[in-house]
Amino acid sequence: MTEADPGAPTPSTRERPKWLGGVIGTVVVIAVWWLLAVTVFQDGGSVPTPWEVVKQVKADGWDFYATNAGITLRGAGQGFLWGNALALLIAVLVLLVPPLEAVATQLAVISYCMPLTAIGPIVLVIFGGRAPTIFLAALSVFFTTLVGALLGLKAADQASLQLIEVYGGTRWHRLLKVQIISALPNVLSALKIAAPAAMLGAIIGEYLGGIDNGLGVVLTVAQQQFLVPRTWALAFVIGGLAGLGYAIFALIARFVTPWSTGASAGGTP
Repeated sequence: MTEADPGAPTPSTRERPKWLGGVIGTVVVIAVWWLLAVTVFQDGGSVPTPWEVVKQVKADGWDFYATNAGITLRGAGQGFLWGNALALLIAVLVLLVPPLEAVATQLAVISYCMPLTAIGPIVLVIFGGRAPTIFLAALSVFFTTLVGALLGLKAADQASLQLIEVYGGTRWHRLLKVQIISALPNVLSALKIAAPAAMLGAIIGEYLGGIDNGLGVVLTVAQQQFLVPRTWALAFVIGGLAGLGYAIFALIARFVTPWSTGASAGGTP
């Protein structure tokens, strides 16, 4: 009889699939939700069961959710692009012209501290239509991306930067060959947060009125009419889309910057 290798994996220590924990957590949350809906919140009717939400989604139809989601995503996407483009442009300018850093930092802090519900009505009065949706989505992502980009650009390896200087490289050479690559992990981490933030800004913009469709609009109507299952269904759709935006950039970061996400080839010893 041979002695078992003490270092060999056993059924209890063998690595479980990474998705198993998420599945178990989801099942537990749904079970607790269902239990609370039929016990604690049964009389008030403010918390429907998961099955009631599913029936409401089926009754409303795919077109209802897809049409309004597409409108909201369009506004959130435009704001996401504008806000992030401006943040990245300012970060590059700060790197090329260091004295601008104080101004850029103050601008970022002001944008972060500015209440969306206060600035949104002003934008609605001036521009009308869907301008608040795009503007608030852009404002929601600006601070996160600007700070992430500045931190990433400053994190470049000093030895690499000095090497480029020795060979006569300019600031543009340092930016293109070292600093942008160094900043990618921070920028992508910022974009992961910016994607759900843009969705939130777009929803707040739609809450302000002036338009007649979009997830924020139909959510407001559902709340006013006390359509509880529909309100919950819309909340889950909005949350799912925000989570999808985060997941997309997390996946991009995994493949674009494997050195920072641990996704490089080869296992751990």
